[in-house]
Amino acid sequence: MVNKDQVKGAAKQVKGSAKETAGEMTDSKKTQAKGAAEKAAGKAQKSYGDAKEKIKG
Repeated sequence: MVNKDQVKGAAKQVKGSAKETAGEMTDSKKTQAKGAAEKAAGKAQKSYGDAKEKIKG
């Protein structure tokens, strides 16, 4: 079973990766940094969702 934190976290990771790549392509350090931060936040949220699911078991 998948919970909303897992889905939202995965979506943030994808969005962050896209933003990071766009920053690299446009040579924008600011966009790259925002993308990396969003990707990290998504990873944390997905991990939280994974832990919730494991406990729920």
